[in-house]
Amino acid sequence: MTIELAKRYEQISPKAYEHPADRAATSALHAIPLLDQVIKRFTDLNHERRLRQIIIGNSVRIGEDQVPDAWRSYVACASTLDLPVVPNLYVVNDASVNAMTLGAKTPIVVINSSLIGSYRPNEVQTVFAHELGHVLSEHYYYMTALILLKQIMEGALPKNLVLGLPVRGMYLALLEWARAAELSSDRAAALVMGDPLEPCGLLMRIAGGALPGMSLDAFLKQATEYHEEDDLFARHARFWVELTLTHPIAVRRVKELIDWVKTGDYDRIRSGNYPRRGQEPDPSTEFSAAVAHYRERFNGVVDRTAGSVTEMTRSFAAWLRKRPEDQQDDFDEDD
Repeated sequence: MTIELAKRYEQISPKAYEHPADRAATSALHAIPLLDQVIKRFTDLNHERRLRQIIIGNSVRIGEDQVPDAWRSYVACASTLDLPVVPNLYVVNDASVNAMTLGAKTPIVVINSSLIGSYRPNEVQTVFAHELGHVLSEHYYYMTALILLKQIMEGALPKNLVLGLPVRGMYLALLEWARAAELSSDRAAALVMGDPLEPCGLLMRIAGGALPGMSLDAFLKQATEYHEEDDLFARHARFWVELTLTHPIAVRRVKELIDWVKTGDYDRIRSGNYPRRGQEPDPSTEFSAAVAHYRERFNGVVDRTAGSVTEMTRSFAAWLRKRPEDQQDDFDEDD
């Protein structure tokens, strides 16, 4: 039996719960000249539609007549976030514990069967809430580009599609953005579930496995100890380890979520005091300072992996000068 979610955040703006790292990374992506044009070219060449068809063709769409309990739980989350349209939900047979939201224009949510089959209903609902946070924040556009780039790097799509592009630098830049986006969706999940400990407990179980005897209190303490580690070598090593991860490490996500609750923002939003869509106020000076801090980190990732924003932009311009039909022909020849 799923949890009934009666609360509804009418017209809530994603800016209400947006993590400053998310805003910083998104603004930094927008500031990279021609990046959005490159991503649009990818989707215009039908790669996104091929990806969607592959996923849909190897999954089962959940609905009122297909795994109905999961569907009702999912719809309840969408209602709580006051989403105007409930995206289609699919389950794919996969042993890994994961879910994703993708679609350059129209998002869909895909959840692995291991989650629905092995995790408690409230934990599955937390995952639904997290993914719908991505939908409300419109993270799916860049997320789709990230998935496509990953497939190219792994050989699932022909590499001649991106000849001349700094693929690794572009991929790692999008990964840095994706990790920041996860922090916002963790907050959305806490709001939907009405308890920030729900996503914390889920993160603990995903990190360590669904083992009997696990203590959330002990995991919260572990997250604090990890954050307070003052060894400079350890901090430097973390940067390079985290650089290739699709999600921030679990203890960091838990610490970020608890720190956000301590600021009072969680309770303020729960009480109904939050910006509505189309009525977002200018960010505060404090929030702007945090965005500047995270943006500096993002720019450092680009410089270390792609040489510089200038070099990346030069490569983008050369690639965009190729005719779209030439790039499509390259794809068809290898398809």
